[in-house]
Amino acid sequence: MEFESIQMEIPSEANIIIGQTHFIKSAEDLYEAIVSSVPGAKFGLAFCEASGPCLIRVEGNDEGLKKAAIQNARQLGAGHSFVILLQDVFPINVLGAIKSCHEVCTIFCATANPVQVVVAQSEQGRGVMGVIDGLSPQGVEGPKDVKERKEFLRKIGYKR
Repeated sequence: MEFESIQMEIPSEANIIIGQTHFIKSAEDLYEAIVSSVPGAKFGLAFCEASGPCLIRVEGNDEGLKKAAIQNARQLGAGHSFVILLQDVFPINVLGAIKSCHEVCTIFCATANPVQVVVAQSEQGRGVMGVIDGLSPQGVEGPKDVKERKEFLRKIGYKR
């Protein structure tokens, strides 16, 4: 078995959600989960089918994000994995609906940070082992950092 780190390509001003699901129906259900949660969200999603024709199934409402999702899914190449790229919405606004899709098994990450996906390759295929989301911690927040964090959350409307 071989391991590889795959760098995800995240378009400017976009967030990425990577997960695993188990059924071809997921592509349409994930589409509905996103548009039902935030109707104005721009997104593209790509789902790697793991049986039958083993196609990358694609949905979304933004051609650029769909193309980027396809490229990331193609690089990942892991059965039943999905990649969602979002703009004009934060993952927190759609994550609950995505997690509640009956066929979704796991969410590996939801972020705007640089992401590397660690995959394993066997004679059967590829699978996601985990993700590296962003950078390692550089220290512990102090009082000034706490104040800035709280101000930021209020500025973007997530706290009062």
